[in-house]
Amino acid sequence: MNSEEEFYDAETGLESDEDSCEVNFEDAQVYDSKHSSNASTPQANGVWERRKTLPAPMISRCDYSVWGILKKCIGMELSKITMPIVLNEPLSFLQRMSEYMEHTHLIHKACTLSDSIDRMQVVAAFAVSSVASQWDRTGKPFNPLLGETYELTREDEGYRLISEQVSHHPPISAFHAQSLKQEFEFHGSIYPKLKFWGKSVEAEPKGTMTLELLKRKEAFTWTNPLCCVHNIIMGKLWIEQYGTVEIVNHHTGDRCVLNFKPCGMFGKELHKVEGYIQDKSKRKRRVLYGKWTECMYSVAPKVYEANKKKAEKGDAKKNKPEQSAGKQETEDMPGVQETVSVITGSALLWRITPRPAHSEEMYNFTGFTITLNELEPGMERLLAPTDCRLRPDIRAMENGDLDTASVEKDRLEEKQRAARKECSKDEEEWSTRWFRLGTNPHTGAQDWLYTGGYFDRNYTDCPNLY
Repeated sequence: MNSEEEFYDAETGLESDEDSCEVNFEDAQVYDSKHSSNASTPQANGVWERRKTLPAPMISRCDYSVWGILKKCIGMELSKITMPIVLNEPLSFLQRMSEYMEHTHLIHKACTLSDSIDRMQVVAAFAVSSVASQWDRTGKPFNPLLGETYELTREDEGYRLISEQVSHHPPISAFHAQSLKQEFEFHGSIYPKLKFWGKSVEAEPKGTMTLELLKRKEAFTWTNPLCCVHNIIMGKLWIEQYGTVEIVNHHTGDRCVLNFKPCGMFGKELHKVEGYIQDKSKRKRRVLYGKWTECMYSVAPKVYEANKKKAEKGDAKKNKPEQSAGKQETEDMPGVQETVSVITGSALLWRITPRPAHSEEMYNFTGFTITLNELEPGMERLLAPTDCRLRPDIRAMENGDLDTASVEKDRLEEKQRAARKECSKDEEEWSTRWFRLGTNPHTGAQDWLYTGGYFDRNYTDCPNLY
């Protein structure tokens, strides 16, 4: 925003089934009025609370160059290439996937709204929020071992999640989250296809996200945007996300098309997201705009178009032709742009939770992310032995011990290779434990589906990974 007040250029109020008052969605409202903390409130009576910092600060990468490894990989897919552990962050990719759930309150809000367009707006905001934690996250998560799992239960947010590494080549991770009150299910599988382009690494998160609002009997599906990390060889690392994300409500026929914009020549489009919602008759109902690093707003199409024409006239008067930049050795990150200009009459759908003050020293983790590898009291005896919280290499890196982390990572990878060789010798096929390859009932495409039973806590036939 241009000022703090612009975040609150709105009246608080939402139409819901529990709410008898009528709300005019042409006026601005704040959808994000309930945003509870993901950490337990500190209490004076000795009740345990989630941590707010990592055990050790981020390991410095300043003296390390990856050019010797990457110079032969231009245009190649990177999933089979071993990268130096110093480029990692102390999380498994399974934990990184669970960051989709940081703004689960948006799903809960969608469940309460009686109008399908209003629900689509909030689901679209959730889709954007689910990739917001990638901002400035230039560390690479650890590749999950085949059969590795991760569980996350957040009673305060009303959900639990289970994920499993279901394939090694290609690397595919599947997850399934469910409401504790049977209000929603959110699931999908991701094949993070990485390519090196000389100065940058592009990640294509292949796979479909499916959100089911069970009481509405609605299912929404979408794919995530591409992510690019610039200045891999030299210069300051920076991230952008780009591409078209289409969200489909398979019950009503409503669609939302979001355009994650590339930063462009002078960075004017950096982090911007713009799109629209149309109903089944293809009538445009709302326009959405904002930044995936900051917030999302909704406004009536006519208001948006009028504001756009006014802005274009203003730009034509004040803009002068720019000189083209000379050849550069680095893909410079554009300077910090002013935040989103709020159009009068807009509704605030979502805004990002500020990161901790020490985030840069903690791999640019959010407050939610900092808690993901924590072993809560009594948790170790309940976890499946395959849970990545128990991985010694990730634990060592989190504790600042890079040498032990490197040794343990090599040991685990060698153990996995030996297990695969043994399976091949015995002509055995790997069998996933918690997911099966099937058909997504909403898209008709192949997908990894949760088979159930994980939280029954019977882990007798789980593999010995660590």
